[in-house]
Amino acid sequence: MSDIIRLLPDAVANQIAAGEVIQRPASVVKELVENSVDAGANEIGIYVKEAGKTSIQIMDNGCGMSETDARMAFERHATSKIKDAKDLFSIRSLGFRGEALASIAAIAEVKLKTKRHEDELGNMIDVSASQVIGQEPTNCASGSNFLIKNLFFNTPARRKFLKATNTEFRHIINEFQRIALARPEIDLKLFHNDTEIYQLPLSNFRQRICNVFGKNFNQFLIPINADTSIVKISGFISKPDIAKKSPGDQFMFVNRRFIRHPMMHRAVMKAYEGLLPADSLPAYFIYFEVDPETIDINIHPTKTEVKFEDDVAIFQILQSSVKESLGKFNVVPSIDFDSEAGINIPYLGKGTEVRMPEIDYNPNFNPFESDTGSPGNSFRPPRHNEVENLQNWETLYSGFSNREETFPSTEASSTQATLDLNRAQKTQINIIQLKNKYILTPVKSGVMIIDQKRAHERILYEYYLERLHENRGISQRSLFPHVVQLNRENYYHLMELTNEMHALGFELKFKENSVVEVIGTPSDLPSLDMNILLQEMIASVYEAEENTTLDKKEKIACRMAQSAAIPYGKSLNPEELKTMVDNLFASASPNYSPTGKTIISIVKIEDIEKNF
Repeated sequence: MSDIIRLLPDAVANQIAAGEVIQRPASVVKELVENSVDAGANEIGIYVKEAGKTSIQIMDNGCGMSETDARMAFERHATSKIKDAKDLFSIRSLGFRGEALASIAAIAEVKLKTKRHEDELGNMIDVSASQVIGQEPTNCASGSNFLIKNLFFNTPARRKFLKATNTEFRHIINEFQRIALARPEIDLKLFHNDTEIYQLPLSNFRQRICNVFGKNFNQFLIPINADTSIVKISGFISKPDIAKKSPGDQFMFVNRRFIRHPMMHRAVMKAYEGLLPADSLPAYFIYFEVDPETIDINIHPTKTEVKFEDDVAIFQILQSSVKESLGKFNVVPSIDFDSEAGINIPYLGKGTEVRMPEIDYNPNFNPFESDTGSPGNSFRPPRHNEVENLQNWETLYSGFSNREETFPSTEASSTQATLDLNRAQKTQINIIQLKNKYILTPVKSGVMIIDQKRAHERILYEYYLERLHENRGISQRSLFPHVVQLNRENYYHLMELTNEMHALGFELKFKENSVVEVIGTPSDLPSLDMNILLQEMIASVYEAEENTTLDKKEKIACRMAQSAAIPYGKSLNPEELKTMVDNLFASASPNYSPTGKTIISIVKIEDIEKNF
């Protein structure tokens, strides 16, 4: 039998490496911009077309490269960041693996123009599928100019699995924001299809956050600071007012490198306990400064995961810092946060002797004896007034849970429920409201329970979806237009949704500086905060695109329905209750809300009888 093990050709090895490092167009943006930062650039321009599927151009004014360096940069494991293994434990640069350019060149066509500041002429090099097509001197600006075309042209299977343009561009924006928030001292620009998305001048950290997310973000930012022997923490957290249900405004950086760290995220969330609903996330921008030798950043190809040597201690310091800041700014009650030194956080370093704590206790204590030594009277019959209080139904039945069975999602069962309901209405049986949250009505098989908010969401969802498809929204002009300040990203996204918004009945006027005037709203829309509504509609279309099977119009209709539906706690009169039930069973899918949550449940008569 012949030998079967052989070395892979460099081009194939680079394509395999590209599968780890270059996952989508946003990965190209990330790697090249990080190289520009490491090259000392203070001006970086990013120009993409069709979310990078057609082309990506990165221009910087960094140190540039010589003719030899420009050629060597495309070789695998070629790097200027490390020289030997010990350098891996003191890395401060963003890129260091030496795989980025080789991986990009393996699956795209790359043209590089670069010049050092001290040179008169620069160099141009063309690379395609890891092959150098040509290299020659050229007249160009100092720094580097990368043009990437036809990404994944020689790996069609990977190109086929790229997401929609909006989704891919969202990933590019995410990478841009991470660099922008970590490096406010760099002038950054982002253009998509020749449209300016971001123009961020040099600034401080707070200004950069506001430039990225909108000027109105400033009023919700709370600074945090902690300076200890093992970590320095700085940055900003947000007031609970702007917490969102969808992730996206949570940023952590270690030594100016963006990271994901679930443990540190839990530290922040624990500090917010009691201030936010369980499904809401605060915005935060947290910067850790640590000794590079105490972290490992070489555990993931994209370098977004790190290991802290003292992660438990840093967890406690971060949680305490967030709590301290929330207390200082009166978000939560505080005891005394006026001390300049902040919270005293004890830290046990390596080699600290840990001794078992000593506890004093009485070995003769008997919990079954009273103070006089006789058996304790821990139980007594209730007094007369306490017996009367027990007659309160909510007290008597608090903690009891009804045994419910989910109403089957079949056409036959839905039809049967409708027939049962019709019989109930014909016999003039009342429909009642429970706790201003549920609608109850008897049916043949037992009691039907309807979640009133979800029912209204289903009714409104089909109503708004019909409007979107038929393009027949009715608008009501506002005497005083609603002025909404958006960030550049959401301003751009809202422009893309203009037709859908108009079909619903919105009239929008796009002004300078990412300001939108809402001069008309759907005639039947309740009074809502336009800023929150528009932000949520944009997020539902662009941020959750990969997590749902709904198309764009369905997402918009779903968000409108969720925003306009009657809230829990609203009392409905008998006529409103009957109308709600009638409209629900006239809808196409009365059993489930637009997001798939159960609307109807039947408590069978047998289950009720078991309680008696």
